[in-house]
Amino acid sequence: MTHSGHTPRKSPTGISGFDELTGGGLPHSRITVVLGSAGAGKTVFSLQTLVNAAARGEPGIFVAFEEDTRRIRENADSFGWKLDELEQERLLFVDAYVSPTDPMSGDFDLGGVLAQVAQQVETLGARRVVFDGIDVLLALLEGPGAARRELFRLFEWLAARDLTCILTAKAEGPDPLASPQYGYLPFMADCVILLQHALRERVSVRGIRVVKYRGSGFSENEFPVVITGEGMEVATYGRADLTHPVSSERISTGVAELDDMLDGGYFRGSSILLTGAPGVAKTTLSGSFADASCARGERVLFLSFDEPADQIVRNLSSVGLGLGRWVQEGLLDIWSLRSEARGVEEHLIEIKKRLLAFRPRALVVDPLSALAKSGGEVAAVDGSLRLLDFAKSQGITVLCTSLQEGSDPLSEQSSLQVSTIADTWFHLSYHVRGGERNRALTVVKSRGMAHSNQVREMILTRHGITLADVYSAGGDVLMGTARYEKEEEERRLAADAAAGAEERRRDLERAEAELRGRMAAMQRELAALEVQREAAGAKVQRALDEREAVVSGILRRRGAEPAREPGQADQP
Repeated sequence: MTHSGHTPRKSPTGISGFDELTGGGLPHSRITVVLGSAGAGKTVFSLQTLVNAAARGEPGIFVAFEEDTRRIRENADSFGWKLDELEQERLLFVDAYVSPTDPMSGDFDLGGVLAQVAQQVETLGARRVVFDGIDVLLALLEGPGAARRELFRLFEWLAARDLTCILTAKAEGPDPLASPQYGYLPFMADCVILLQHALRERVSVRGIRVVKYRGSGFSENEFPVVITGEGMEVATYGRADLTHPVSSERISTGVAELDDMLDGGYFRGSSILLTGAPGVAKTTLSGSFADASCARGERVLFLSFDEPADQIVRNLSSVGLGLGRWVQEGLLDIWSLRSEARGVEEHLIEIKKRLLAFRPRALVVDPLSALAKSGGEVAAVDGSLRLLDFAKSQGITVLCTSLQEGSDPLSEQSSLQVSTIADTWFHLSYHVRGGERNRALTVVKSRGMAHSNQVREMILTRHGITLADVYSAGGDVLMGTARYEKEEEERRLAADAAAGAEERRRDLERAEAELRGRMAAMQRELAALEVQREAAGAKVQRALDEREAVVSGILRRRGAEPAREPGQADQP
């Protein structure tokens, strides 16, 4: 945007996006020239500006040179501007249409028209005036000199009345500003606006550019324009400074193993991109995220290009995702659009309206790359970036899918160049080996969090998505049947080892039992020997006792003393 030190007073147009480009609207009490090709929106722009001003209490007059006012009113009724109410006090149409077939006598000039308009300006107290199709009037004049003379007359008339004025004129050719008939018109105006209407890849595209704005800064680039059911809207990027809300809250991806790969899941309000070839399960992974969000009680807008909503619900039910119940509960809105039915800007405007009406916490766009069929890649890239920017400004977590470019199934490319602004980027690919095709997932980047660098096999089952643990053999990551066979072999070897260990355990138990049996027999034999020993000792003791008793009896009968032991002394 260019800038100047002094900013003149400005008159708002009320057209969404345009006042932002000019820093407030059209120059107040000055002349703005609006040029454009057929169908570019010149009449819509000027009349919408007048209607918006009248609705704010600023009366205006619309002078029509190219169409009769009855047809202009009929066309404007489709926008719901309530012209009948405004015409009662604050809006006036002046029919100045002159047919080239009407007979003319003498020199023609603007004197009569300006006199009529001057009277209406005074009666209505108008502060704005539009001269629509001034080129039609100029074409009736005799040569460029007469046209320039009448334009000077018009400019002086406007300046004398302090009116904010819009002049519209057709501008054709490769350089619409260099018209041989009235190329001097942009030089005389204070502000020049160029509207363009073109066909790009079979899609109608409109654009607006502020070419000139005396004494004020303005955005010089061309911006997309859309004519909707409410009038003209200009697409802009919003504020130049980025002030999106940032959250450290984590939310689940819908796949437990993927949450682990991201150290806890996505950041709330972040943007996620899934790229890959057709059939790698981008939609399925998106559905898992939508299912997990709805399970938390959050609203999700699932925007699908070129695939009906019922078909999505049916297909994802095969992997255990029951999205139908969330639709019935009002938590999930699956909105299916035909990508080629509208231009990128029309899609973008409708998506914004849907987001503001539904107020979801999460948005799924599947696939975002379909926008390339709605007006070309440049328009698709521009629209995609503005959609992500808008969603972030609303704190919405956005998950987008995009078809990859190129023939290499392992390549990591994003056709819409949104990978640079995506916070998390997954690439899904095919791993072809051993006569079969398996799906693989890798995290290309994930800002602000630790994340896995492994390539994981993604397996779709009737119970949902699982990510197999990384299995490598000989320096190669195995997937599919190769992984299954290797795992089976390891399980067999582990089972054989377990069986051998079990057999060894049983052998040891048998040996232990046998040894304990022998030990028990020996204990019993020892106990028996001890009993025999004790019995023998008792028998010996009895024999000794009996001998002593016999000897004692013999001595008593003989009257003799018992025999003394050697060295035994006599008793006193």
